[in-house]
Amino acid sequence: MNWADQLYLHGSYFNAIDYYQQLKQQDERNPYITWQLAECYRATRDYVLAAHYYTEVKNMGKGLYPYAAYYAGLMYKQQCEYKLAIESFNEFLNDNKKNAVKKAPNPIASIENNLDRTPDPKYTKILKKLIKKEIEGCEMAIKSLKDPQPATLINAGPNVNSSYTELSPYPLGDSALLFSTLGRNQATRNTFIGRKDLIETDTWSESQYKDKFMYSHKQAGFVDSFQWPLPFWDGHFNDDNFHTGNGCWSPDGTRFYFSKCYVDEADSMKTKCNIYYSVFQERGWSNPVQPEIGEFGTNTMPYVAKVGKKEVLFFASSRKLQSKGGWDIWYSIIDPRDQRFGRPQNCGKVVNTKMDELTPYYDPREGKLYFASSGQVSMGGLDVYSATGGPSRYRDLKNLGYPYNTCADELYFILDPVGKPDGYLVSNRIGSYALKNPTCCNDIWRIQREPRLVVMGKVVGKRSGDLMTESVVKMTDQNGDMRTYNSEDGKFLFNMSRTHSYVITADKPGYTSSRATVSTMEIKRSDPDDTVTVTIFLDSIRNSFSVSNIYYEYDKSTLRPESVASLDSVVHFLADNPSISVEIYSYTDSKGKDDYNLALSQRRAQAVLDYLEKNGIDRGRMTAKGFGSKNAVAPNSVNGKDNPAGRMANRRTEFRIVTDVPTRRVIYNSALPGTMDQQDRNLSVEPQGLEDEPANGKPGANDDDE
Repeated sequence: MNWADQLYLHGSYFNAIDYYQQLKQQDERNPYITWQLAECYRATRDYVLAAHYYTEVKNMGKGLYPYAAYYAGLMYKQQCEYKLAIESFNEFLNDNKKNAVKKAPNPIASIENNLDRTPDPKYTKILKKLIKKEIEGCEMAIKSLKDPQPATLINAGPNVNSSYTELSPYPLGDSALLFSTLGRNQATRNTFIGRKDLIETDTWSESQYKDKFMYSHKQAGFVDSFQWPLPFWDGHFNDDNFHTGNGCWSPDGTRFYFSKCYVDEADSMKTKCNIYYSVFQERGWSNPVQPEIGEFGTNTMPYVAKVGKKEVLFFASSRKLQSKGGWDIWYSIIDPRDQRFGRPQNCGKVVNTKMDELTPYYDPREGKLYFASSGQVSMGGLDVYSATGGPSRYRDLKNLGYPYNTCADELYFILDPVGKPDGYLVSNRIGSYALKNPTCCNDIWRIQREPRLVVMGKVVGKRSGDLMTESVVKMTDQNGDMRTYNSEDGKFLFNMSRTHSYVITADKPGYTSSRATVSTMEIKRSDPDDTVTVTIFLDSIRNSFSVSNIYYEYDKSTLRPESVASLDSVVHFLADNPSISVEIYSYTDSKGKDDYNLALSQRRAQAVLDYLEKNGIDRGRMTAKGFGSKNAVAPNSVNGKDNPAGRMANRRTEFRIVTDVPTRRVIYNSALPGTMDQQDRNLSVEPQGLEDEPANGKPGANDDDE
């Protein structure tokens, strides 16, 4: 236990997990060990196991670790289990409606004295505000996943990324990529956490587990494919005694900025960083020096850009004075006369929060600051945001949405300097190369900007031509994934993706819908943005829909090939009109015993229901009923002789299209002639109609009528 605790305190979380797991096997119900495992898995960004152990602690007793429900919610959120996250967050809020949960006393000293068990009313009050923002982030994420931004993200590949961590991508024109990597040696039993607090080394030298600059050329003839990386020997930037990264050039290319970081063992294993820059002179790059921006050990992640006519150094800092809390984004204006750095200023409350803001990147073409934050409304942990303005005032804060952001951590967003707005970001999302768990370590991801494809339109009455308000427009792709748009004014808009085909319909009680189809299958990534306009027509509940009855071979319940077309028309009609249900009635001819025929007719009705369900119709909207040989539509025999044609007509399945479920109003009966428009407006069937056979094909009849 002491060895595990010491490893935990020194940040060696992977190694601590090994020991805590051994202890857990010996004492499964020990809440301290379970809590420590949860903390270790959270530190190593193993969201699934962290959520599991936080939930286990929570179920052991709310008074043991009062914040277990909160952290469980965070870990559910970061594995995209948004509904479970909301439940866990709400559980914490319900338990803390008035005051913080009082801890339950425990006789075990290691449990009783653990600081995580001490509720702080002030901290609880802050958490309650943060949780409301976390719930808002979960709800936003659910919507964003259904309506992604026009971009594709691909892993930069094994020549850039390793099973450790890569960060700070910086495109060198359109031909190469500068980045920082922890090292490309094969691991022995060494371990490393996602944020590099500590690495246990057995066979590596000190220099082999320090982040260093490397660069990789793009492979000619391949889209966004990179060659084996090479050491970056320019200047004296790499340093065997420090983690080096966050490289960038000044706009005129005469200065190179970067940061050096180290773990201060004398100060609670805190990571401390400083910014450096080097000037290109006649004999090459000068020795790196620190800009005069104060607060030694708190400055990192520099980015220099033109804002208007001013050259500005943006950076992240954990300094306390004038901070909003945690890490903030700061800026310093560089004097063009003597290249002195102005007094650093906080970028303000639109950008910075009480949590962490990191990795600033300013794009002068757009006049936008991009940065990562854990304090804004987010899809996961760190998300990437943009804000217009600068350097001191900003507006229009925007979460970039999916797929730029996911439930994992995203940071280091940067765009290409030339061409389409492609770019890079760093993420530990699923698909990264992982040393331990699938989300432990950061990789560089390539952003491939897609053409913005939009379908917009209106919902109008078929007869009046007026906009139909209060309708729900639905867009479904070839995989069955559906997005909805609540149209209050009769207008709608959807974003589309390439290589998809879509069906668009509208749903409004009392109306049937037409359908519009849009395909993006042939659109290339290099094509321009495009907007398609469609119109969806709603008609009063009847229209020209009609369907033929389904017929069967003697003593068979399998569907005949010619039946598929009729069934497909039913599928399309029900898919376009989700408020409408269908009743399926099947029959046999007169040969055979009544019990056998009743079972056979039920199998026939069920075969039709199964076909409709297989093609996407909700089972709850369908009812299948077999009636055996009852209610024949043709004579089974004529003058005492067998009538094969009549018996064939009796081996059938009929449909009743039903709306207004409480009154069970039949709006179409396939046993009657004519289309839906032509049939009687007042067709109706009583609620017991499903239990009693429909007589002579006339809904509403009962046994007495027959």
